[in-house]
Amino acid sequence: MNELVNDNLYETRNNLVKEITLLSDTEFNRKPDMDMWSIAQVCHHLVLVEEASIKAIAWGLKGNDRTSTERKNIHLTLLDRTKKIKAPKIVDPDAAPFEVPQLIDLLNDSREKLLAFLSTIEDKAILKEKSVKHPALGELPLDQWIEQIYLHEQRHIEQIKEIKLLLDVKH
Repeated sequence: MNELVNDNLYETRNNLVKEITLLSDTEFNRKPDMDMWSIAQVCHHLVLVEEASIKAIAWGLKGNDRTSTERKNIHLTLLDRTKKIKAPKIVDPDAAPFEVPQLIDLLNDSREKLLAFLSTIEDKAILKEKSVKHPALGELPLDQWIEQIYLHEQRHIEQIKEIKLLLDVKH
């Protein structure tokens, strides 16, 4: 994994934690609208997506054939919040309330699992040569699966900021 991707994973996660650290559990779990997720649910969704991405990359690495596909401008798709993307059921968050420290622990655990998993891949070049179908982005090279983790997180940090405005949270 290149340095830039590693830095982006780290920086984006730090930004996410800064957004949620000062929230009360009530603010964290309140939905601005019945059809919207709470900030806690957004964060739980991010944990589930990171864990699902590890499984997808692992599955793609097990495939024997080199299924290299063209690279996509995934940042354009993921960072354009005017285009709604419906989350697959497998990464739908729990409705049960969470505590902020509990979810920060889950975020830390999923990131540790990701980094530990990536450190087991001896030849990182293979990540550009194999691909797996992404539910929202289509056939995606495995290295772009790693990129989509922090880009997806950036998308949801913007959503969290919007939710805070809707809830009139001052910090």
